[in-house]
Amino acid sequence: MITGTQFAYYYHCKRHLWLFSNHINMEFNSDTVAVGRFISENSYKREDHEIKIDGISLDYFNRQKKVIHEIKKTDKMEMLHVRQVQYYIYVLESKGVFDVTGIIDYPRMKKRLRVKLTDKEREVFARIIPEIEAIVNLETPPEVIHKKFCRRCSYFELCYVD
Repeated sequence: MITGTQFAYYYHCKRHLWLFSNHINMEFNSDTVAVGRFISENSYKREDHEIKIDGISLDYFNRQKKVIHEIKKTDKMEMLHVRQVQYYIYVLESKGVFDVTGIIDYPRMKKRLRVKLTDKEREVFARIIPEIEAIVNLETPPEVIHKKFCRRCSYFELCYVD
């Protein structure tokens, strides 16, 4: 099963997706990842955290209202966050849980974003999932993408240092 992180990395950087999926983990020494983890673990303490379902890990889920909550540090990669939550909704629907919506919480920014999954996105996701699986199963990682955000990536040295 594809994780939400893998799904987000597909949109962000296919090389990052491959490296992460093939257990080449550079995020253990990333201050950005550590801060994000701290915010997630220390926000909304009265909620159940880290609900795991078939390879996905929801920050928390309101069962009565059928709302997924995903906690993020900043909205700089907001579209990736939206796709990740939409993927969670997609997975829950595949398990027979319907009428689910999502909320992305940015506690430090005091911002919330509501997320839904449309039929058009369901069609796109059905096509993307085999692409993600194909990338993960490549013998070597995809090429470096040379984007501005690469400098802040935990894999930067791996991609750019000979």
